[in-house]
Amino acid sequence: MTTTDQLSDSELLKRMLAGDEEALSVLYRRRQGAIYRFAMQMSGSQALSEDVTQEVFMVLMRGDGGFDETRGSVNSFLLGIARNLVRRKVSREQFYVSLDDQSKATISGEHQPGGPNLFDELARDETIESVREAVLSLPAHYREVVVLCDLQELSYVEAANVLNCPVGTVRSRLHRARTLLLEKLRPASEESPANAAIRSARCFA
Repeated sequence: MTTTDQLSDSELLKRMLAGDEEALSVLYRRRQGAIYRFAMQMSGSQALSEDVTQEVFMVLMRGDGGFDETRGSVNSFLLGIARNLVRRKVSREQFYVSLDDQSKATISGEHQPGGPNLFDELARDETIESVREAVLSLPAHYREVVVLCDLQELSYVEAANVLNCPVGTVRSRLHRARTLLLEKLRPASEESPANAAIRSARCFA
């Protein structure tokens, strides 16, 4: 006999919408950590991340999300809701990240298929704090792909589902985001005049 813990996310969601409180509890335990980490890595705010995590499941309980199993996984669906909530809160509250006061977000992740393990490479020369600050300083559309692909370990297809954009857009944004991170974290003293000129030119691209 299959226990509730053994059910897939999709099955748990169906049971939850039918009023099964145990299914809601299992789905929450299974997915709340990823949602919180995404919000934290996007905003740097513990309070905002806690709010977003709770609100994602409130949206689910109200049945407002409109999950379609043919369009992607429940995990991608939940992160998509979280993404919209983070953007809305940041915009509405004019939230500005304070790098000195925020709690530390976890920066870790296995390598993305087809690409290097960026954060393992950076960690050789940089502190976790420096990498965290660099990620938070990226423009939102670049920060999203780094968080989803390099930190949350989603595939390009899953990230595209979350962001509601083509896979090619995810690939190009991630390439650009990784380049920006490397530029931010590379000590200025190590740059050659040629590299410095290229970096300067990119700032106006």
